[in-house]
Amino acid sequence: MLIHYYRVANWLYRHHVPLLPKFIWKLQYLFFNCSVPASCEIGKGTEFGYGGIGVVLHARAVIGKNCMIGQGVTIGGKSGWYEVPVIGDNVHIHAGARIIGPVRIGDNVEIGANCVVVKDVPSNCVVAGIPARIIKSNMTEEDRKEMNKYKERGDGVFPVTPNKD
Repeated sequence: MLIHYYRVANWLYRHHVPLLPKFIWKLQYLFFNCSVPASCEIGKGTEFGYGGIGVVLHARAVIGKNCMIGQGVTIGGKSGWYEVPVIGDNVHIHAGARIIGPVRIGDNVEIGANCVVVKDVPSNCVVAGIPARIIKSNMTEEDRKEMNKYKERGDGVFPVTPNKD
């Protein structure tokens, strides 16, 4: 739902309609407790998890196509730097992650929950930790599917660890 508010506000911003983009930004803040300015660039197919609750984006941030942005994510600038983060295509940014400063994130990257990214990240890898470190590189499409598929831990009331056969 948040992405629809953004798309309308961005269209109005690009066509120099006064006041309405700011009003929509205020509605976003009221309904979703987030800050997604109309001036940032978000590619087609990008989604916000859990309605985008708590997401904060810099006004000049650039986000590629088909990205997934979890709740509580911050993509922002750094004091003393004009540049802001640029996110590639097909990037999954999990809950609570922070991407700060003049950072470039490549395509097909997984950014772990509560990760703090302050340096560039190459394409096709997984980063996690504070500060972010590459924990897997040269990821294939099959690796991404396996990592993001739904997993069950048994049919009982209480979850159990699967047997290693």
